[in-house]
Amino acid sequence: MGNIQITPAKEADLSIMTEFQLRMAFETEGLDLDRAVLEAGIQSALRDSTKALYFIARKEEVPVGMLMITTEWSDWRNGWVWWIQSVYVSQEMRGEGVFASLYSYVKSEVIARKEVMGIRLYVDKRNVKAQRVYEAVGMTGEHYATFEWMKEF
Repeated sequence: MGNIQITPAKEADLSIMTEFQLRMAFETEGLDLDRAVLEAGIQSALRDSTKALYFIARKEEVPVGMLMITTEWSDWRNGWVWWIQSVYVSQEMRGEGVFASLYSYVKSEVIARKEVMGIRLYVDKRNVKAQRVYEAVGMTGEHYATFEWMKEF
């Protein structure tokens, strides 16, 4: 993991972030996202950190992964919970500790911020590989089930 650097994303990362998310949606859900809509969505969050935070993983300055953080207010904890979303690791770097590096970075940010109480994520029930990765970094999927309704796009 020592050769993976994690940094907050910048607008200069927009193109690779868009490409990563197009790949992720297709690989995990068979979805062909509209590139223009996706790019506009990422750019909107890059310009307004209240929508989301993005972090990029790089190896030798080459982007090899990313994730997005959104927030949820917890009245039970009187603080924020960070949701990890939009995780992508380039195929050639899978199994090389990229997600573990991203997670470790995010966890250290959460520990450093008194107002942030924890980390959550959701994963497709069929994505057993990803579940094993999340368990390997110490997360558990035992407590909650997620339900949703989305408009078709």
